[in-house]
Amino acid sequence: MFETLTNRTAAASDFALRLWLAHAFWVSGQQKLASWAGTLYLFEYEYRVPLLAPEWAAYLATAIELVLPVCLVLGCYGRVTATLLALFNAAAVLSYPDLGPAGLEQHLAWGLVLLSLAARGPGAWSVDAWRRLTRREAT
Repeated sequence: MFETLTNRTAAASDFALRLWLAHAFWVSGQQKLASWAGTLYLFEYEYRVPLLAPEWAAYLATAIELVLPVCLVLGCYGRVTATLLALFNAAAVLSYPDLGPAGLEQHLAWGLVLLSLAARGPGAWSVDAWRRLTRREAT
């Protein structure tokens, strides 16, 4: 009985963490869309994204922040999604040196949770778990 309760609690906490992270990235993507001119300005003059033209960096960052949170909530390709978001999170910290202590701490917390999800997977309440279950039933 204790093991069942622990498993359900773990599944719920994995899902809650995925929701929390997805919300943070989703809101950032929505803000970029809401003020596209401001987004382009930031990528041109504030963020220091290497290798990409500022406009392409803005498009890519916005797409990442709108697509990957959906995958994260669903737990679809959870380890890959968490890894990509962790890398994106690190790139955001590195490309914006004026982040400040509070912003840096927030990004570190997100990064640690994302790395944990990348290592453990999205949990029992996920598309990935459902796919594993249906594959087992088919054999």
